[in-house]
Amino acid sequence: MKPSWLLRLALAVVIPTAALTSSAVFAQAAQAQVETAEQKAERLQWWTDARFGMFVHWGLYAVPGGEWKEGKNYGEWIMDEARIPRAEYERLAEHFVPVKYDADEWVRIAKNAGMKYIVITSKHHEGFAMWDTKATDYNIAERTPYGKGVLKELADAARRQGLHFGTYYSIMDWHHPSQSGEIPGRYNPTRIDPQRKREYIDEMKAELKELVTGTGTEILWFDGEWLNWWTNEDGRELYAYLHSLNPDLIINNRIGKGRDGMQGMDKGEGVGDFGTPEQEIPPLGYGPGVYWESCMTLNDHWGFNKNDHHWKSPETIVRNLIDIASKGGNYLLNVGPTAEGLIPQPSVERLSEVGKWMKANGESIYGTQASPFDAPLAWGRVTRKPGRLYLHVFDWPKDGRLALPMGIQYSRAYLLAAPDQPLKIQYAKEGASLAVPAIAPDPIASVIVVETAQARH
Repeated sequence: MKPSWLLRLALAVVIPTAALTSSAVFAQAAQAQVETAEQKAERLQWWTDARFGMFVHWGLYAVPGGEWKEGKNYGEWIMDEARIPRAEYERLAEHFVPVKYDADEWVRIAKNAGMKYIVITSKHHEGFAMWDTKATDYNIAERTPYGKGVLKELADAARRQGLHFGTYYSIMDWHHPSQSGEIPGRYNPTRIDPQRKREYIDEMKAELKELVTGTGTEILWFDGEWLNWWTNEDGRELYAYLHSLNPDLIINNRIGKGRDGMQGMDKGEGVGDFGTPEQEIPPLGYGPGVYWESCMTLNDHWGFNKNDHHWKSPETIVRNLIDIASKGGNYLLNVGPTAEGLIPQPSVERLSEVGKWMKANGESIYGTQASPFDAPLAWGRVTRKPGRLYLHVFDWPKDGRLALPMGIQYSRAYLLAAPDQPLKIQYAKEGASLAVPAIAPDPIASVIVVETAQARH
């Protein structure tokens, strides 16, 4: 049985007594015993086993498709970077009509790629809500001809097809009247009216409660926390509140001051459950008990840009996934749908190719742990399960000999694609090696299973 939610709350809300309101008093009252490492591992088990997820950036910024006046290189930050006045930006909602949106098709694309969960923007920095929230009328149901939300439909489709569902939520809000830009003409970073900060946090809680109870979100992926007015104490209060709604929620470190990716997560510091390196893969892993996820774009933008054709190849995507899994992390790969609701065809094609590799080799990714070796190997990467190593070979040896890392007693080896055809293990003074076929079985990454002396048969 799972431990009770009181035992899983790892929280200590620190708020000056003079600043306490009813909501803050509630958060302080929610303090409980610290969650143990074992309890956290159990709560995050499905997420760590999954390894691969789809990120979706979708909002009003999809309407201009990256273009504003003479500019053509914008994305989800277009409101700030093109310096669009609020009233003018609001009118984009009149043109947001996702008549081609098919939640089941989106999930099918993710599932066929080998992804196990989806995280979609519920509200980006622009402040526009993608569900029919009661907290503000600045939402897709109230302001667009479409007239309804899109999140619940996607959440239901994900569950029907066996995927987990999560939502992204921006702490910074360029549209909210409590906030204004610190730089004239710009929105980022915002400053907040101190007299309205509590009002804004309470509104955030109302919206987040709708997401948790209305969509059944399992992951909350925060962003926009680098503001001077947002603190770790604010993050801890919000973390406590959210876990009072659902103790099994998985929440990223940007609920606190986590902008730098890990922000002390590898030292047991920070707020949230996992770190978030952005557009990068760390050179090494972080060791047991440290959870992290690299988020990356498929091209050069998170939101839809009709002129961005700089796509990652299937090989790059697969090797990124392998590299991340070999270091104990997850890979959250982004798509940016059009205003009509279509995932761009180049994204679909690449994800389909990734799915072919995953269908044959997913055993070497799902449910694996980080490599037991201190550094990546010259020919590729390693993941592991009890009693076996998965060797992902990027550079196939030309001499038919694959050098094996020293310090491990090997018992049996074979290609994952041909388990009934064992590979010969050879020992010499310089160490062990495998006799492998002359040609790589897979041009992207060939997977060899090596059982160790502790293998379970």
